[in-house]
Amino acid sequence: MPFCRVVAPKVVRVWQFDKPALEVSQDFSREKRLLTPRHFKAVFDSPTGKVPGKNLLLLARNNDLDHPRLGLVIGKKSVKLSVERNRLKRLMRESFRLNQDLLVGWDIVIVARKGLGDVESPELIQHFDKLWKRLARSKPVPAVKTETVGVDSTDA
Repeated sequence: MPFCRVVAPKVVRVWQFDKPALEVSQDFSREKRLLTPRHFKAVFDSPTGKVPGKNLLLLARNNDLDHPRLGLVIGKKSVKLSVERNRLKRLMRESFRLNQDLLVGWDIVIVARKGLGDVESPELIQHFDKLWKRLARSKPVPAVKTETVGVDSTDA
């Protein structure tokens, strides 16, 4: 049986309202990972966003970067077989990579719970798409200062 490989683009143009096209790299390079225990601890200690999902939990914290970062916590207690843990990690990374334009400015840690290894791949992909969108909606919008100069009121 022949083998066919589909390759997704690594750079996507995102059009924002009045701004020119913004290049968002869709790779999963070293800079887009939480690497040190200090990075993980910062997210665990003070998450600004929490999204519970089926058999997992997303914890997120604002970062001051122009890209999101991802960390995974999948223990042997929650997913017994290493084959399943590795499959889950691949799916999570790929889903993150494809949706990172929604997640700019977040440090995200995914904590796996019991039973996550039993979920089929297509169902898990759909679940993550929903979780990323919920997390993106929960991002606090920076306050914009508005000044009222010379406002006349007829009631004054």
